[in-house]
Amino acid sequence: MNRDQIEGGLRHLRGRGQTALGAVAGRVRPQAEGAFNQVVGGAQYAYGRGRRAAEELSRDGTVLAGEIGAHGRQAYDGARARGRQVLHRAETHRTETLLVVAGLAFVVGWLAKGRR
Repeated sequence: MNRDQIEGGLRHLRGRGQTALGAVAGRVRPQAEGAFNQVVGGAQYAYGRGRRAAEELSRDGTVLAGEIGAHGRQAYDGARARGRQVLHRAETHRTETLLVVAGLAFVVGWLAKGRR
């Protein structure tokens, strides 16, 4: 609980008390002030809850960003290593690479021609 939740809850309760005392005494002004304090206290309490939720989301977002950063770095390093392996294979097996590239170019050309 934060300060706004506590103060809002107390103001709401005080407003309920004012409304009840005004009703018992038969006076309109304390009832109106009590109703006003109930509404304002409820709004302050709701604001406090929203602020608390936002703070929790911010903390969770910070944690997730840190985890994403760590996993992103791992993924980048893994992709880079895999790219080096593919490049090495392409350089050592030039005939296979040429055949694969020519086959892919044929397939892409055939697919593009079939769509017209």
